[in-house]
Amino acid sequence: MSPRWEPNPDIRRGRTVVYSLHAHLVFTPKYRRKVFTNELLTRCEEIMIEVCDSFGAVLVEFNGEHDHVHLLVHYPPKVALSVLVNSLKGVSARLLRKEFGPHVRQYLWGGHFWSPSYFAASCGGAPLSIIKEYIENQKRPG
Repeated sequence: MSPRWEPNPDIRRGRTVVYSLHAHLVFTPKYRRKVFTNELLTRCEEIMIEVCDSFGAVLVEFNGEHDHVHLLVHYPPKVALSVLVNSLKGVSARLLRKEFGPHVRQYLWGGHFWSPSYFAASCGGAPLSIIKEYIENQKRPG
């Protein structure tokens, strides 16, 4: 490794890539029902950690309220974010319905758990204006 590189846990390396990809995800239960309890959120976080691990991703942060959850995920470039999201939602829905069936059925019916939509935002690194300025100031050959 070059001496000019300072160790940074947010920068990961693969065989042919150096990357730092973070996504802020928000999932809501179907009909935005207030299904989450502290116990359910704790188990949901455990499930999300396992799913992220299986993709080579890291769940950096997780929290939620009664009607939604927030995730900060550090993921590799070989993973399509939509595929990761589908797995996170699918596995967690199946396991949470199985493990907390009576509680979940009070709020959700028809075999659904999550709303089909979700929020995703890329995050981390420098603000876009700084990156734009950096690219503009490159010394283009004349």
